[in-house]
Amino acid sequence: MNTQLLEGVSGIERAAELLAAGQVVALPTETVYGLAGHALDPEAAARIFEAKERPYFDPLIVHLPSLDWLDRLTDAAGDSLVQALIRQYWPGPLTLVLPRRSIVPDIVTAGLDTVAVRMSAHPLFRAVLSRFGKPVAAPSANRFGRISPTAAAHVIEELDGRIPLILDGGPCALGVESTIVAPRDGALCLLRAGPVTAGELAAHAPILAPPSGSTIQAPGQLRSHYAPRTPFRLLSSAAESDTYEGPGRAGLLAWSRSVRPAQFAAMEVLTPRDDPREAAARLFAAMRRLDSLGLELIVAEPPPPSGLGVAIMDRLRKAAAPR
Repeated sequence: MNTQLLEGVSGIERAAELLAAGQVVALPTETVYGLAGHALDPEAAARIFEAKERPYFDPLIVHLPSLDWLDRLTDAAGDSLVQALIRQYWPGPLTLVLPRRSIVPDIVTAGLDTVAVRMSAHPLFRAVLSRFGKPVAAPSANRFGRISPTAAAHVIEELDGRIPLILDGGPCALGVESTIVAPRDGALCLLRAGPVTAGELAAHAPILAPPSGSTIQAPGQLRSHYAPRTPFRLLSSAAESDTYEGPGRAGLLAWSRSVRPAQFAAMEVLTPRDDPREAAARLFAAMRRLDSLGLELIVAEPPPPSGLGVAIMDRLRKAAAPR
């Protein structure tokens, strides 16, 4: 299969045509690039899993072309907390896990009785869905468990020859996947940290930690995820990198430092301005650059433990987890 890379109106029209034909296409969102397929077509959803080599027990997020689809796909559209979150954060990087209706195929929800839904704010993504007119399932457009793509070139690295089209919308503005919450009895269960922080959500309802256990309730909950090919280690503090002793060719994923410690062969700085939003936007691209250097190890400094730093730490912990 030859993978096309298109931009603008021609890319939007071709993406909508392919979706209507049951194919999958890579589309830019404000978080990361997504691999989109018709969410109500089980065969199209199966193509997503096949292209990504994604296990079928990991559910997909369904992206809505318009708000009227919420009531068609879920049983909680009238809930007052759900409506408050939608008014505040949609379109945007917040995913809601809600009771599903039978119209949603089992393959999309991994057999769960809930479905994860969101509305992207990216203008190209919204233009494609407007033309297509139906919801799409769209996990990140990369091989399963690998570093998420935040530019069209990253999608080419991951899926060239596996999908027919990549719509190039430039670099993603936010750089980490959406926050995922499940409204429950007037509270919010935080299933994945993301650009909408727990502090922001707490203004709407009490925040609950996800229940313990091995059941996957939403995407991104596996212990190992977002991983480079190079072995990856997360330090306990930024100061630890100054005294680190390890392999001869190690790279440092630094938070904001300006000088590379001599023991590291390469360094990527996430945010010279000490700005968590800048760091999130640069995270996955910086990890990819270090991963391309043939290093023996990548060492990462931790972010500040609050706000968007929580989402960044979540990605770093999972990148460093045993594979």
